[in-house]
Amino acid sequence: MASTSTTPLSQPLAEDLQATSRNVSFVLHGIDDVRFEERPVPVECGDDDAIVAPKATGICGSDVHYLKHGRIGDFVVEAPMILGHESAAVVVKVGKNVKNVKPGDRVALEPGKSCRCCHDCKGGHYERCADMIFAATPPYDGTLAGRYVLPADLCYKLPDNMSMEEGALLEPMSVGVHAVAKVAEMKPGSNVVVFGAGPVGLLTAAAAKGLGAARVIAVGESSRVCAVFETSEAAANAFAKENGLIHDYYLPSKPEQGEEKVDYQRRNAKEIRERFGFTERGATGVDYVFECSGAEICIGTSVFLLRHGGTMVQIGMGKPDISLDMHTVLTHELTIKGSFRYGPDVYRLALDLVARGAVNLKSLITHRYTFKEAAEAFEANAKGVGRDGAGVIKIIIAGPQEADTA
Repeated sequence: MASTSTTPLSQPLAEDLQATSRNVSFVLHGIDDVRFEERPVPVECGDDDAIVAPKATGICGSDVHYLKHGRIGDFVVEAPMILGHESAAVVVKVGKNVKNVKPGDRVALEPGKSCRCCHDCKGGHYERCADMIFAATPPYDGTLAGRYVLPADLCYKLPDNMSMEEGALLEPMSVGVHAVAKVAEMKPGSNVVVFGAGPVGLLTAAAAKGLGAARVIAVGESSRVCAVFETSEAAANAFAKENGLIHDYYLPSKPEQGEEKVDYQRRNAKEIRERFGFTERGATGVDYVFECSGAEICIGTSVFLLRHGGTMVQIGMGKPDISLDMHTVLTHELTIKGSFRYGPDVYRLALDLVARGAVNLKSLITHRYTFKEAAEAFEANAKGVGRDGAGVIKIIIAGPQEADTA
């Protein structure tokens, strides 16, 4: 699998704990307008906070969307904003009340601070907080910088057997863990189908498998997994199965000329059931669908694919206005839920799955770039192909070093 530039960091460097006069940051100013800039160096932190030095950051689709479109729905880039939110870091300084981490610890960062006081926060759903401060979501700065400040309880110490890169990928993995464990409350032994075989889809599938699903099938069309191996369903299937992410993989057939959308959805569902021996009812049916593509055709197919009484969890963001066969939803007594980011205890569970080998995050990292190469890394992610010509699944950008210049 392709890899460029930096090597993974497993231990903090001495310079990470030293005072610095630099806080080089990767800043988005507008569509396709990113710049390296100096930002003030945080020196003091609150009693319950931590100052950290980000050392590994993954590129999320939302970061690229802000770069290419300047907005995601109601979130609009109206002022310069530091990008990045999938990060692991070294703790530099902590407030006087902090006990869970100390300077020098390697940590994964949960990049969203809720108000902790509202009805949703106190009810155990801080992911719904109206006053959430989420990294690299306008107007809040992200983690592609020399230093970052956040509440220390959102820093999760990495065990010795986990790399910083794996720590960075706990963020997208937590999206999947939240959907599977918290929103769906998936029962062990369930049959699961995941639509969308990009990074979040594969991590959601891996989470379901790690949490005890009997069968996990990933469904994707022209997915990046296939791009990495240039082609074939068989190659993509072999990759995902070999690395323990899923049990099987399926590329759906194309719509036929003149075929109505709903007819294609029904046929698509029927072909998936026949391919894997799923039934429309009972214990051999599809218990859960996790829809990670946001594509209307996949959402519609999910309704026809689920067994009677099954549950669909929507994770992927697509068009706000789609049509569903509500007759099937009603007569099959389906449950449809939305899943947004992640809530309490999800990071801990995600970390545990990786630390004990139930989920293989390393297999998804195809390319690495230095901090100075961040703009190139974003372009590679947007195009889906690295400078080596190989397909991209997940890119990691190293944190800035003292020698980096703006």
